[in-house]
Amino acid sequence: MTLTSPGLSSLSPARIRLALVALTLGGFGIGCTEFVAMGLLPNLASDLLPELFRVSSEQANGQAGLLITAYAAGVVVGAPTIAAVAARWPRKVVLMVLLVTIVLGTIASALLPTFGLVLVARFVSALPHGAYFGIASLVAASLLGPNKRGQGVALVLGGLTVANVVGVPFITWVGQSSSWRVSYLVVAGIFVLAFVAVTLTVPNLPGDRTATMRKELKAFGRPQVWFAIAIGAIGFGGFFCVYTYVSPILTTITGLPESVVPWALVVVGLGMTIGNLTGGWAADHNLKRSMLLFFGLLLLALVELVLFASNPVGLFVGLFFVGAAAASISPLIQTRLMDVAGDSQSIAAALNHSSLNFGNALGPIVGGVALTFGLGYIAPLGAGIVLTVLGILIALASFAVERRTRRRIAVATAEAAFRTELDGTQPIAVPSRR
Repeated sequence: MTLTSPGLSSLSPARIRLALVALTLGGFGIGCTEFVAMGLLPNLASDLLPELFRVSSEQANGQAGLLITAYAAGVVVGAPTIAAVAARWPRKVVLMVLLVTIVLGTIASALLPTFGLVLVARFVSALPHGAYFGIASLVAASLLGPNKRGQGVALVLGGLTVANVVGVPFITWVGQSSSWRVSYLVVAGIFVLAFVAVTLTVPNLPGDRTATMRKELKAFGRPQVWFAIAIGAIGFGGFFCVYTYVSPILTTITGLPESVVPWALVVVGLGMTIGNLTGGWAADHNLKRSMLLFFGLLLLALVELVLFASNPVGLFVGLFFVGAAAASISPLIQTRLMDVAGDSQSIAAALNHSSLNFGNALGPIVGGVALTFGLGYIAPLGAGIVLTVLGILIALASFAVERRTRRRIAVATAEAAFRTELDGTQPIAVPSRR
C-alpha cells in the first residue's frame, strides 16, 4: 500500500509524524513489558514465591524465570496465529484490539495474587506482541510511502530498542523503589497512552484482501524456514540465559548493590541499539558471513562474562557486547526468514518474533535448570554458551543443506536441458525449494 491509497494522500506531514509516534509508542511499551522482569526477577521471586525464596533464593529466582518463559511462549503462539488470521482485517482495528488485550493482561499481571495466576496473565499479555510489530510495521510503511518503507519498519522496531535504554531501566528503578506490581501498572499506563494515540492519529487502512490462511501457512513447508526458526530459537537463547539473570548475577557474583541493576540494563540497551543498526547494515551486505560473525561475538562475550563477571568492569563490558551481538543477529534472522519464506511474507515477519521469543522462553528454563544443580549464577552463563554453540552449528547446517540443494537443482536443470537438446523433448520441471 502506498500514499496513493484512499485516505492516505490527504494526510498532512504532521498527522503522519504523529501516527508514526503512536505506533512507536506501542513498540516502546512492548519492549518495557517484555524485558522489565529481568531486572526485577528477585523482587518477583521473593513476593510470589516467599517460602521457596526463604529456603533458596537461587531456586526461587530460577522458578520465577518461568514468568519470562510464559511471556515468550505467548509470543511464540500468538505471533503466527494472529498474523495469519487477521491479515485481511482493517489494520487500525487490529492494532486497537491488540493494545487493549495487552493493557488487560498487564493490569492482571500487576494485580493477581498468586504465582500461577500471574504466569497465565503474562502468557495472555504476550499473545499480541508479534502481530503488533508486524501490522504496525506495515502501517508505518504505508504512511511513509514506497521509497521509505524501511524507515517505517525501523521506527516501529526502534521503540523496542529505546525501551531497553530508557524505559526498562527506569521502570526497574520504580519497581525496586516501590513494588514490582507498581512497575507493571506503569507499563499498562504506557499501553493506554499508545491505544489513545493510535485511535486518534492512525488512519483507517484496509487489510490485505488477497491474504489467505493457506497462502501464509505454506511457509511451514519450506525446510529453510525451519532452519531459520531454529537458529533464532536455540542460538538466541544464549542471550536470554544472561539477560534473565542479570540482576542476581550483578548482586551475587560481582557484589554490586541492587541500585546498580538499572545501569547494567542501560549498558545492555546501548549495546542492543548499536547492534540493531549494525546487524541491519550487515544483512544487506553478506548475511551468512555476518550471522556467523555475530554469533561468534556473542560466544566470546559469554566466555568473557564467565571469566570476568566478578569484576565490575568485566561485567559491564561483557553485558554491552552480549547485547550488541544478540541485537545484531535479530535483523539477520528476520532477513533470512524473508529470503526463504517465498510468498508467505506476512507470517515470515511474525515468525521472527516467535523464533526469538522461543529463545526467550528457552533461556530462562535452561538457566533455571542449571541453577538447580547448585552451581551458582555462573551456571546460566555456561548454559548460554552451550545454546550459542548449538545456534552456530544449526546455521552451518542450514547453509550446507542450501548449497547441496542448489547444486542438485543446478545438475537436474542441466541434465534436463541436455536431454532437450538431444531429442527435442520438453525439459522436466525442477521444483525450487529453499
